[in-house]
Amino acid sequence: MTLQTIADRVGVSRMTVSNAFSRPDQLSQELRERILTTAQELGYVGPDPAGRALARGSTGAVGILLTDSLGEAFADEVATRFLRAVVDGLAPTGLALTLITATDRDDVVPARDVAIDGALVYSCRTGSPARELLLQRRLPVVFVDQEPQPGIPSVNVDDRAGAYASARHLADLGHRRVGLFTLVLDRSAGVTDDPRALAMGHPQQQRLDGWLAGLEEAGAQPTVVHVPHDDADHADEGAALMLGIEPGVTAVLCFSDVLAFGVLRSARARGLAVPDDLSVVGFDDHPLASRSEPPLTTVRQDLTAKGRLAATTLTAAIARTRAAGSATTRARHHLLPTELVIRSSTAPPPLSKR
Repeated sequence: MTLQTIADRVGVSRMTVSNAFSRPDQLSQELRERILTTAQELGYVGPDPAGRALARGSTGAVGILLTDSLGEAFADEVATRFLRAVVDGLAPTGLALTLITATDRDDVVPARDVAIDGALVYSCRTGSPARELLLQRRLPVVFVDQEPQPGIPSVNVDDRAGAYASARHLADLGHRRVGLFTLVLDRSAGVTDDPRALAMGHPQQQRLDGWLAGLEEAGAQPTVVHVPHDDADHADEGAALMLGIEPGVTAVLCFSDVLAFGVLRSARARGLAVPDDLSVVGFDDHPLASRSEPPLTTVRQDLTAKGRLAATTLTAAIARTRAAGSATTRARHHLLPTELVIRSSTAPPPLSKR
């Protein structure tokens, strides 16, 4: 089945049939509908996408490079809410979203081989080979939850300010022995005496800096526990480790609400009441945070705004590149605000530990 077959059936030129699929504004609505109806009757679905992309110089798709584990990302409600917002932001442009995975296979390297017009790099480790391959392709790229770099547009939330506000909240309540529960990739769960020596991703580092700044101002003593993954199993493991080695801790600041939920579970298992015996603070404002028992004090980031801004920033970068004929170095770094949401999981420390 070819364009010429349809053209012969309708009685128009082959170019007219091609325009019905790729340049509908060149035809009347009645003629285009007649061509498409005939194509459907003949079982023709449209020009080959690869050929169309080659002719247009555009694939009609953008990529998103996630953390190394897609399964972990899709199990995370925070990540999926961000992805939904990206898709919503791309909808007016007609661009499709392609997920790019990291892989060690030599014959299949999505970041190198998948045809895309640009990419979002979302919460990836700095040394990720997939991230470096995308940059080497000189495509329009936008960093999300990454350390800003010259020449690359970026979208971040103000992690440091949010973490600082949560630390000051606990300090103002009177807490001086505070646990910090964070995420460090490629390391097993453990405790550290020198958290600033840990190799962390950008959000982790910013939140740690904010916590430490807020606690140091109050003369508080932090204990830092880290886990390699932001999921329920590691949340439980790290929470048990935290409460086991430091029974004097009266409050815990968590990198995410998922880790905070682990602290709530572990506290319950040890007979500790939250917030009477232990205050707990999360980060993100997960959909379950307001319905946990007790409702979780947390730092809210606007995932919808972040996803939509990431999408529009990328489409703008693609448009600038097309206009210039090559990748441009113009870059704006967006920093979205965070908000401390105080609920029932925080209170002054027990009298016996003040």
